[in-house]
Amino acid sequence: MMNTQWDVILVGAGLANGLIAWRLKQRQPALKVLVLEAGERPGGNHTWSFHEGDLSAAQHAWLAPLVAHCWQGYEVRFPEFTRKLPNAYLSVTSERFASVMEEALGEHLITNTQVANVTPTSVELPDGTTLSAAAVIDGRGYQPSPHLTIGAQAFIGQQWQLSKPHELTQPLLMDATVDQATGYRFVYTLPLSVDELLIEDTHYIDQATLDEQQARANIKHYAAAQGWQLKTLKREERGNLPITLAGDFEAFWQAAQQQPMSGLRAGLFHSTTGYSLPHAVELADLIAAQQTLNVNTLFELIKRFAARRWRQQRFFRMLNRMLFLAGPAENRWRVMQRFYGLNDALIARFYAGHPTLADKARILSGKPPVPVGEALQAVLKQTPRLRAFNDE
Repeated sequence: MMNTQWDVILVGAGLANGLIAWRLKQRQPALKVLVLEAGERPGGNHTWSFHEGDLSAAQHAWLAPLVAHCWQGYEVRFPEFTRKLPNAYLSVTSERFASVMEEALGEHLITNTQVANVTPTSVELPDGTTLSAAAVIDGRGYQPSPHLTIGAQAFIGQQWQLSKPHELTQPLLMDATVDQATGYRFVYTLPLSVDELLIEDTHYIDQATLDEQQARANIKHYAAAQGWQLKTLKREERGNLPITLAGDFEAFWQAAQQQPMSGLRAGLFHSTTGYSLPHAVELADLIAAQQTLNVNTLFELIKRFAARRWRQQRFFRMLNRMLFLAGPAENRWRVMQRFYGLNDALIARFYAGHPTLADKARILSGKPPVPVGEALQAVLKQTPRLRAFNDE
């Protein structure tokens, strides 16, 4: 294996690189594709969720083996209202992801393998072994960049077996009736079976500085308030998803020095929600459709795709600045409460990353839930609070 000249080497077997490898296996099985993963299994310890409208019918079809849960609708709760939305919601678990990847990739997936250096056409291992390929894709997760101004969606999630059924029939995507602490805080809950829940304490905060012990205590307190009797902790996951406020796209990609990247490392995620699965699915399709896979074609392909997404998400970055920079942090929930008062179709298009001009106008119309002057400064990137983000 180590002496083979590869067509593509994927460093990191997370969501984005795993989907690329799997899709290449389906579309171009003759290619020599190698996946290197530092952990014991691909996918790590995560749950990736998405809305039905985020993907096309064709994308749903090929992704289906990875989907572990699907619910018809979801609920949100805010201080002034509770609402159920009809849009289907789906989740891919890391356990399901790992099983599918291991079976599909076989010996072309090598786990428990660290890398010492990555270049566009080679990977050096700690023992000095060098693996070569026509192209190497770096998918090792988000890396801070001086060219992106980022907030954080930080969370601790715990999967609990309960002593008795919880009676939830749909995901509770946001319960923002909880104490808001130092930023927009909500509890996210997925009913995995009649007596099993994934409960996440989630915070939109300026920096990835979540107090994990407090988050664990928050989960226990929330469960008790809902009448859920926690019995066995089966799994815990944590995350710090980047939320983009501003950035210099060209400088970001110039700094990549022709290194093909994927997933969060390439800035491919929904700027406001942090969801990355729809971007990963689309990129996997694009790469698998290419007949020539070398470092130049792959880098340009990924950069062009990222450029389209960057342009499309300009509106989201503006909203993020209003969320993070206008008004006190403990009142950020008001922005989200107002958004969830809009119509179902608009909300679905927002999650899918394709709001219409009318949608944007509707989101911005009416009395703003934040101070007007501060909102205008945030939109125009003139607030000193934005500069403080960069200084930190």
